[in-house]
Amino acid sequence: MKTLRLAMAQINPTVGDLGGNRDKVLRYMDMARDMRADVVAFPEMCITGYPPEDLLLKPRFIRDNLTILQEIKGKTQDIAAIVGFVDMQDDIYNACAMLCDGNIVDVYHKVLLPNYGVFDEVRYFRAGTRLPVYDICNTLVGVNICEDIWYPDGPAHRQGLYGAELIININASPYGINKTRFRETMLCARASDNVIILAYLNTVGGQDELVFDGNSLVIGPTGEVIRRGAQFAEDFIVIDLDIESVFLSRLQDPRRRNRYQAPDNGDMRRVFVCNQRDSAKPPLQGTPPVLPAPFMGGSKQEQVYDALRLGISDYVRKNGFSSVLIGLSGGIDSSIVATLAIDAIGKEHVTGVFMPSPYTSEESRQDVCELAANLGINVIEIPISDIFAVYLKQLETSFKGRGVDTTEENLQARIRGNILMALSNKFGSLVLTTGNKSEMSVGYATLYGDMAGGFAVIKDVPKTLVYDLCRWRNAASATPLIPQRVLVKEPTAELRHSQKDTDSLPPYDMLDPVLAAYVEKEMSYEEIIALGNDETTTRNVLKMVDNSEYKRRQSPPGIKITNRAFGKDRRFPITNGYKGY
Repeated sequence: MKTLRLAMAQINPTVGDLGGNRDKVLRYMDMARDMRADVVAFPEMCITGYPPEDLLLKPRFIRDNLTILQEIKGKTQDIAAIVGFVDMQDDIYNACAMLCDGNIVDVYHKVLLPNYGVFDEVRYFRAGTRLPVYDICNTLVGVNICEDIWYPDGPAHRQGLYGAELIININASPYGINKTRFRETMLCARASDNVIILAYLNTVGGQDELVFDGNSLVIGPTGEVIRRGAQFAEDFIVIDLDIESVFLSRLQDPRRRNRYQAPDNGDMRRVFVCNQRDSAKPPLQGTPPVLPAPFMGGSKQEQVYDALRLGISDYVRKNGFSSVLIGLSGGIDSSIVATLAIDAIGKEHVTGVFMPSPYTSEESRQDVCELAANLGINVIEIPISDIFAVYLKQLETSFKGRGVDTTEENLQARIRGNILMALSNKFGSLVLTTGNKSEMSVGYATLYGDMAGGFAVIKDVPKTLVYDLCRWRNAASATPLIPQRVLVKEPTAELRHSQKDTDSLPPYDMLDPVLAAYVEKEMSYEEIIALGNDETTTRNVLKMVDNSEYKRRQSPPGIKITNRAFGKDRRFPITNGYKGY
């Protein structure tokens, strides 16, 4: 039986840490060699990390990444390796190198460059044109990069017609709600339509706003998943591929015959890499079961929670922090952020700060204390009533003749923001902000107040999903962590007597569908009304979204989990005369 032993290193690189990424690649390469793999693959741009953004405009950065590639090349004795990097010729390219026996055998340049959503590859790279097929141990292997696999008639299709029996697609594909199901369905279709074995290798880890979910796949020529990598964790997949199954499947599938492409035409060519080294490899120890699909084995809440947890962990670790601070109010948002933080970095690295004002209820104090006890974290209490009184006294003359309004409410939030940032400066802890997507959408947040901090954990999580995450996390624990009253009491900022969020906003179960339609689906006012939403409420919500862009521009980065997050994913002008309502 004709087989190829493939290793796939689903690793977590760090953008710009060229030496650290090199060491990780070499460590996994040694593991692959020890397991007698014929070829080992690494993710897209694993040397630089993804996305390096404007580091790519620094010539020295490009040269340094090429130096690292040379160092990796020298360690490829007795194994072929596919390594993502940035190539520099007449321009720069998103590329992967085919390395073997201390040589750079060939370089593939990404053909299809994404330039939508969070992707800006046309800003940096030139598109490739060559579509090589590699002869690795008597198996014809097509290699391509991320976006190249998403098009039915793209590089994988052409490489398959050219003779490729195996396609290895290396990726840096970020997580999004519902994306896992869609991506896997697409990949199964590519394998089946082209009658190939498809090895899809994705990176994993957090990088600023993005979280990469892993979920690497090996799919057989009839579209069945035969191996699945871990979700939100590094993994090392080693598998013996039955290459003969491709030929047998093609015998029974006439589609490819009708589209066959002869060798050596134009930009396509075959490249010899290496002969079969070890025809009698020792068998792999055990055959890992095919894990269930993430969208079947884990709920949406579990996936989102794990994405947020990994995003926090990597943002803290990769930016050199060892601890975080969270302003605790007794509300649901700060409760879920604190719970996520202890799961991400450990309770000993998390400190809560409770800053009661004249309007803070006894129930809120009790809920903060109960949450802290459940999580096992320390809480610093710093009352702000006296500070607030001093502010009001100092502003008394300037405010003379004007009634009390949101100015006084925002003063309290800004005092709290100042305190959190002072503690951050003194102790070197990262402040995690607690605003959710519903609030950020409509500007129900205070600049330099509750928006002050370093990382906005639930910035892309709608309020209704926050509740779902809390319920899921409580159900997943032996004893509930988040107090039950937090889940049922009416949301309030407690910045004035008897204040409720619904004084300023529609109920969240009414608000969130309007926001999803407008922000994530780009639906018009008329289309949103046609869904059955109230006209006045919808118009007011859309106005608040548009008028709050200036606030969002000044907010900390936060983790993207929806298909349209604020920031690099959704970019609107602050000065904007167009109104569609």
